Amino acid sequence: MRPDDSPSGRKRNPIIEEARRAQIIAATIETVATTGYAQASLAQIAQNAEISKSVISYHFSGKDDLLAQVVEQIYEDAWAYIGPRLETETSAAGRLRAYIEANLQYMKTHRNRLLAVMTIVGNLRAADGSMRFPPSSDDSVITLLTEILEDGRRDGEFRDLDPRVVAVTVGQALVGVLGEWAMNPDADLDAYTAELVVLFDHATRNQEPHPCP
Repeated sequence: MRPDDSPSGRKRNPIIEEARRAQIIAATIETVATTGYAQASLAQIAQNAEISKSVISYHFSGKDDLLAQVVEQIYEDAWAYIGPRLETETSAAGRLRAYIEANLQYMKTHRNRLLAVMTIVGNLRAADGSMRFPPSSDDSVITLLTEILEDGRRDGEFRDLDPRVVAVTVGQALVGVLGEWAMNPDADLDAYTAELVVLFDHATRNQEPHPCP
């Protein structure tokens, strides 16, 4: 078989294949979010996507591969929403606020994605039984927050804080809020967002008077 041929003998169409993968990922998110991890079989996902199970097997090597790619896709899409909002801010305080707000706003409009990623990350295991996505596997968020906090401290916007310690605290606060909202959909996510913004503004702000020029 030539590399550009499909199992049916037809030449592959990248646009159609990408659309099919997106369809499968969307069905997987819906299935995991509504039925849970154990019940999200390939057969159930195929049924929800209105395709045959063999179509999933053509695009993904198995359930674990599919679930791992779902997580990566959710992370990628979330950053596509968050990144541009950070770029419009010119101050460290503005970027920190934008990061908190954008994270919670994105998940507010994509609740099933939040439920799916939390479920998969908490359950998916590697071949040796270890967590496929351990908390320490992706330090990019903490690195980003640390850089923002370092910039603010250097420029005098923030007090003399420990950037990494505060970065971890911000990250864990967001995890806690989203976990609460996942368990209690009636929780006011906008209120949590506003309180976190105020909380970390006061926690990081430089209270020392700036010297006169």
